[in-house]
This record gives sequence, C-alpha cells and structure tokens, in this order.
Amino acid sequence: MPQRMLKFVDIDRQMPDKRDPQLRADDFAEIYGDYILEKAEEQASRCSQCGVPFCQNHCPLQNNIPDWLRLTAEGRLKEAYAVSAATNSMPEICGRICPQDRLCEGNCVIEQSGHGTVTIGSVERFLTDNAWNEGWVAPIKPRTERELSVGIIGSGPAGLAAAEALREQGWQVTIYERADRPGGLLIYGIPNFKLEKEIIERRTKRLADGGVKFELGVDVGADISFEKLREKHAAVLIATGVYKARDLECPGAGADNVRPALSFLIDSNKRGLGDKIKSETAGGKDVVVIGGGDTAMDCVRTAIRQGAKSVTCLYRRDETNMPGSARETYNAKEEGVVFKWLASPKAILEDGGRVSAVRADKMRLGAKDSSGREKPEAIKGAEFDVKADLVIKALGFLPENMENLTPELTTTRWGTIRVNPVTFETNLDGVYAAGDIVRGASLVVWAIREGRDAADHMHSYLLSQESALLEAAE
Repeated sequence: MPQRMLKFVDIDRQMPDKRDPQLRADDFAEIYGDYILEKAEEQASRCSQCGVPFCQNHCPLQNNIPDWLRLTAEGRLKEAYAVSAATNSMPEICGRICPQDRLCEGNCVIEQSGHGTVTIGSVERFLTDNAWNEGWVAPIKPRTERELSVGIIGSGPAGLAAAEALREQGWQVTIYERADRPGGLLIYGIPNFKLEKEIIERRTKRLADGGVKFELGVDVGADISFEKLREKHAAVLIATGVYKARDLECPGAGADNVRPALSFLIDSNKRGLGDKIKSETAGGKDVVVIGGGDTAMDCVRTAIRQGAKSVTCLYRRDETNMPGSARETYNAKEEGVVFKWLASPKAILEDGGRVSAVRADKMRLGAKDSSGREKPEAIKGAEFDVKADLVIKALGFLPENMENLTPELTTTRWGTIRVNPVTFETNLDGVYAAGDIVRGASLVVWAIREGRDAADHMHSYLLSQESALLEAAE
C-alpha cells in the first residue's frame, strides 16, 4: 500500500535481510536479499523530505534522491526509476557497491538526528532491479543517427557511462578493451558477493544491442596505435582506469606468495565466470591482507570464501581511520576475518623462498600530516609476527605509464592524465579522459559521473566538427 512520508519516528531503519555469515562464507552469491515492494515503500517513507537534501548534495552524481524516495513510497515505481536513471547510468550497480555510509546515507538528516538513515542504496537497487524485471529499461534508440564516430579506450564505469550518453545522441561509438570481457573492474575487480556478474553483463548487452561496438582483446598502444585510433575517430575518450599496484616496501616483499590484490581478485572472478586459472587460491592457507580500503575488504572476504585456514587484515591506523566502507568491514568481521589495527608490516619472513609470516610493528597515531590525518608511528620494541602462507598487498593503485599509449599526453606528477577540469579535454585536440586515470583510484560512482560529464562536452565538440564538415561540403 502506498505510504505517506516522514515516518522515520514511527518506523525503524531496516536493511534487506542478510544471509547468515556461516552460510554466505561458503559461496560467492550476494549477501543481501531483495526488498519486497511493501518493504521498499515502507523504508522509502521514512525520508524526511528535508528542504536541503544533504543526501543529494553528497552524492557525486547529484541523484535526486528525495524525489525518487517519495515516488517509491507512493507506489509510483516506474516514475521513481525514471528519476533515478535520469542522473545515473547504473543505479542498480551503485545501489550495491557505493559506500553509502560515507556518501548519501552518511549525510542523511534523520541519521544525524539519531533515527537511523534511510536505506537509500537498497531502495535504489530495488527500483532498477524491478525496472529490469518489468521491462522498463528501454533499449537505446537515438532519434538521429550521426556519421561521426567516437573511440573509447576502456570499458570500466567511466567508459560505459560515456558510451551510453554519446550513443543516445546518435554518435557511432566503439569501445576498445584489452581484456576478453567488457566491464573493467566491474567484471573482474569486484567480487560476486557484492556485485553478481549478470548485473554488469545485462548493462553491456544493452549497449551492444543499442549499437555500441566492443573491440575486445585490443590493447591500444600495442595492438593498434593511439595515432591510428585518432585518425579513425572524430574524438577519443581515455578511460583506462589505474591498475598498477603500489609496492610493499619492506624486506622479503619479493617472496613467493606475496600477491597484488588485483591479480588475486581477477583470478577469483575469472574462476567464477568459468575460466580455468592455474594460480593458487587461498584454500587451506593462513592469509594476511595488508591495507584498509575497500579492495582490502574484497580480498579478505574472497579469501574466506576460498576456504582459507585463517584471514588477518593488517592496517597501520585504527578502525576509525580506515578508508574503506564501515559496512564492508562489519561484514568481514561477521565472516571471521581478524583485524589487527595499528599494525604496519616491517618484514615478510620466508622459509625456502616462500612466505612463512609477516613481522609487523605496533603503531600509534601521532601528529597530523598534510592530509589532516594523524600520522602512524612505530612503537619501538613492540613488533609481532602473524603466520602467513599467502600475503596480499592491497595498498592502492597507480596509473600505468601513459607514454606506452602516447608520449604526447600531458600528465600530472602522479602520472594521471591532466585535463581541463570542466571539459575533461586533454592537451590533444579531440582527446578526452575521465575516471580513475584522471582522478586517481577512486569510487565507481565518481567514474560514472566523470564519464557522463566528459560525454556532454564531447557531444558539443562533435557537433562543432559535424558543422564544420557540412560547411566545407557546401
């Protein structure tokens, strides 16, 4: 039954049911169930419809959250989905993997007043999953087909969002992806228990059905030169993401079974997709994951599901200062992960060239550094060892060398591509860049935002190119 709003005083916050930790640790299925219609309406009705929507202000996409919550509460689901999809290319993906506790939900007014946030992400997921089931997610059908083409390098969230926006305007779009499946980190980097792969596959299929071409297994700069790509297309978007792992800088870091997080996650996801992968799993091993971000949480929870003997996460600051989602950390604890806060690796101990333990310093938080965070300092004589057969370094990601793509691009001192902050155009005419390769390793929702914004400015550029060609032909 449709609900009135402002029910946060009478109705408690309730997430969708979560599977038992012991059961979910045995498989890679998503851990949260789906709302039924009545529950989605009920939870949406808790929204206070405040005059200044802080939830919207703290969403990188500026999603019109209060409006689609109200429409959901009123049972107007098709309209609610339309409002949600107007600003977000992948609402059901953001509903699953966004750290809402740091973004929209973390800034919900009723959360600040002590009544518990509206479950924005879960309602967002419900709306779009329901829209797919009802056939409301329409295929891409441009009103006008345009002759000029766009080349997009990378099929992660920035590339996919830009492709959708440009194709809707009628431009011919080709995505070049060096992997064998489209989706970037959505398909290979994020585990199924957070984002089942069918969710991404239906999005990429919608793009392909709408006329977007995918060139898979094509490494631009190796299989085709960047210059050839520019000759082939009227505009190019670089949306390659950042994949180079930050190194672990301590003695023994080069020992066997010290693995970067991304290769561990990619191998796991490929196994889930049915590929035969030769690398070892975490099964039967004492696993230590070093890092405190969302990627570290993906690794510890994957190791649990692979049957690890034990899983320990080392993080050099305390739990309050962890950069990852608090919700994901809680889920990891439920599943049996042990956290060692204020612990920093000092050395990787070896036995016959293979990892045997991680020696760590106990840390304390000292004076604030340039970022405003308290700087961790080692406590002398307070080191300890953690047994390990497999060490996974989840210390963040850096850009790959852009000179391998083309030496003509201007980059920053961090190796990211320098762009006009408004238009996303690089120093090369008609060449744009968006997502992590511009921002640095960040959230999927920011990549979607930048992909959409870059597409808007590319559309204007392509219109000017089209107009110039028409004038030249007259």
